[in-house]
Amino acid sequence: MHKVDFEMVEMTLDVMKYAIGRLTHPSPELGKPKNEAELKALVGETITPLGIGGEKAFNLFKDVLIKATVPIDHPRHLAFVPASPTKAAVMFDLVTSASSIHGAYWMEGAGGIFCENEAMKWLVSLTGLPEGAFGVFTSGGTAANLSAMVTAREFWRKDPSNRGKKGIVITSSGAHSSVKAMAKVIDCDVLLVETEEEMTSKALKEKITSLDPQERQRLFAVVATGGTTNAGIIDDLFGIGDLCQEENLWFHVDAAYGGGALASKTARSLFKGLEKADSITIDPHKWLFSPYDCGAILYREPELAKEAHSQEGSYLEIFNDDGARGFNPSDYQIQLTRRVRGLPLWFSLAMHGTDKYSWAVDRGIELANLAGELITKNPLVELVREPSLSCVVFRRLGWSSEDYTKWTYKNQREGFALVTPTKFKVQGEYETVARFCFINPATTEEDISMILASME
Repeated sequence: MHKVDFEMVEMTLDVMKYAIGRLTHPSPELGKPKNEAELKALVGETITPLGIGGEKAFNLFKDVLIKATVPIDHPRHLAFVPASPTKAAVMFDLVTSASSIHGAYWMEGAGGIFCENEAMKWLVSLTGLPEGAFGVFTSGGTAANLSAMVTAREFWRKDPSNRGKKGIVITSSGAHSSVKAMAKVIDCDVLLVETEEEMTSKALKEKITSLDPQERQRLFAVVATGGTTNAGIIDDLFGIGDLCQEENLWFHVDAAYGGGALASKTARSLFKGLEKADSITIDPHKWLFSPYDCGAILYREPELAKEAHSQEGSYLEIFNDDGARGFNPSDYQIQLTRRVRGLPLWFSLAMHGTDKYSWAVDRGIELANLAGELITKNPLVELVREPSLSCVVFRRLGWSSEDYTKWTYKNQREGFALVTPTKFKVQGEYETVARFCFINPATTEEDISMILASME
């Protein structure tokens, strides 16, 4: 399996040909999902004692299996938070895998980690965090949020009176689902400020004041959102930051999606107060044009994260030796084994420069505003709220939730677009509505118009 023979050389050429074709394709095919039984019938048994051979396996993948997936970079994929990795980043993802770098410790991965850290310095510079702040790349927002909350809890438990207590975190009902998932992992309770709109410092203060004395002692962190997934809403970061300082609470900002807008020259001012955060989540694989999986967690005081996450073991002692000293990413987040997932971002930034990133992020905001104008002019649809960042939430007049679902599947079956509904609270009641999220600069006004026309 590990020898380079003629079959492997041929396979390498086939793979590179496929990769070049995919990279240069202006509009990849929008796949149509099939259930497991259908796929099994098409490909048969692929894992066998003797193997089916590289050529057959690869052909099954590119002729059958890839067509049952949705490319995240399709210009009419506007569901969830899509992605649009640069061609440079995708190319360097191949290089990253081929280089087989273990990215946990400087001793093994110094060159790759150095590159990651150069990209991280740029990220940190966008946030306004003070000198000494730094971060590390993770698998995504969930791992970043979890790493931050483990750090916050361990910092809280430095006070002996908090040891053994089950902590409490406050966030808004519009926060990302990973916040609740993270709380389950660290066994803490989550209390919600009930709002789909901006969580204000006033509303947060009222929530804190409503706690009984025992609950208040258990409260250790607040999670604000820098661009909600549903609608791109930014919480009152400045006011919440001040309140967290007054109340001695860890201030975490989940900007997994919205943090990309920090690269925008027009939108960065919307994040005033972000510099007050103790930790920040940003996902470059969302709005900073990296391939999956590339999240990031940034800390005001990285040493607190190191105290919480550093692992010990006889097989790890060598990394404490003077000859192995350097920045060890595994010390700052929950994962030990990790690939150098920040390398594709570094290469793309180095190749293109940060100005092009600013332009590409601004294009997503421009597309959202354009969509808002088209919706306002269309008598069949109306905005639920004004566009925020690159998100647009709107309704098709007269439609039920079933109509939205049928519309979504019809467009996907026809290979036209993937736009999914969501639920948004309007006047105290949740309503099924449509939603656009613009990430790909290649999306056009015509794409938006055609999608709206499909609702007729």
